[in-house]
Amino acid sequence: MNPSRRATRVLTLVNPFSKRAQPSAMMDRYSWYEIVLIYLGIFVFLFFMLAPFLEGFLVSLKPLSQLFSTPYSFWPENGSFEAYVTMWERIPYFAIYIFNSLLIATVATLIVLALVVPAAYAFARFSFRGMPLLLGAFLAVSMFSGAVLLIPLFRLMRTLGILNTYWAMIIPGAAFLIPSAIWLLRTYMMRIPPELNEAAYMDGASQFYTFRRVILPLARPGIIVVAIMTFIGAYAQQFIFALTFNSKTEFMPLPVGLFAFFGRQEVIWNELMAASFVGIAPALVIIFFLQRYLVGGLTAGAIK
Repeated sequence: MNPSRRATRVLTLVNPFSKRAQPSAMMDRYSWYEIVLIYLGIFVFLFFMLAPFLEGFLVSLKPLSQLFSTPYSFWPENGSFEAYVTMWERIPYFAIYIFNSLLIATVATLIVLALVVPAAYAFARFSFRGMPLLLGAFLAVSMFSGAVLLIPLFRLMRTLGILNTYWAMIIPGAAFLIPSAIWLLRTYMMRIPPELNEAAYMDGASQFYTFRRVILPLARPGIIVVAIMTFIGAYAQQFIFALTFNSKTEFMPLPVGLFAFFGRQEVIWNELMAASFVGIAPALVIIFFLQRYLVGGLTAGAIK
C-alpha cells in the first residue's frame, strides 16, 4: 500500500474531526436502543407537526359532499384539484390578498432590520446605565399579545390618521417583533470577538466604520436568521391587526380574505384548505431557498 494513502487512512480513523469519522464516532456514543428511541421521538414529533397539513391537503382534494360522510374516509375518493380552480372564482380578490400579505410582511421585516441591527450592536458592544432593565423590558413586551393592546393601538392609529392603510398593519406588527429580534441578534453579535473592534480602533477606524465594514459582514448569517424569523412572524400575525385597523377590501391580507369561505349556511372547507395552501406557498418558497442560511446562522459560533 502507498505510504501516503496509509497515512491518510490512519488519520481518517484517528482524527475525530474528520468528515468521514465524525458520523460513526457520534453514533458510537449511543447504544442501539437509544438510537431507536431518538428516531422514534423524531418520528412522533414530525407526525404531530405534519399530520394537520396532510389532512388539510387531502380535504382540499375531496368533494364537499364527502367531508362529513359516515364512516369517515381518510383518503379521498375520486379526488381532484377542482377546489384549487374554483376558489379563484369564489374570491376574486384572492391574488390581491396574497400580495398584501407579502407586502406587509416584507415592509415590516425591513423596518425591523433597520432598527434592530444597530440596536443589537449597541447592546452587544456597549455597557450603559439601565441596560439590563431595558433588555428586561424588551423581554416583557414580547410576552404580551397584540390583542391586549388593541384599544390603545386603535386610538393611536386614529390619531395618526393611518387607519384603513397598509401602515396600520405594518407598524403594530413590526413593533411586536422588534424585542425578540433584538435579543436574538444581540446574542449572535456577542459571539463576535471584541478584539476586532479594538484592532480596527487601533488602525484609526471610527465606530460606524467598524460597524459597517467589520461587524456587519461577520453578522450576516445572524441578520439573515432574524430576517427570516421576522418575515414568518409578520406573515402570520396579520389577522388581528387587519381585522381591527382596516375595513377596505383592497388592503386586506390573506388571513382576513380567507373569511370569505365561511358562508352563512356552510363552510366551503375544500376551497378553504386549497386557498390556505396557495396562500402559504410564497412564504414556503422563500423559506425553502433561504433554509441553508437559516441553519448556518443558527449554528454559526457554536463551535470555536
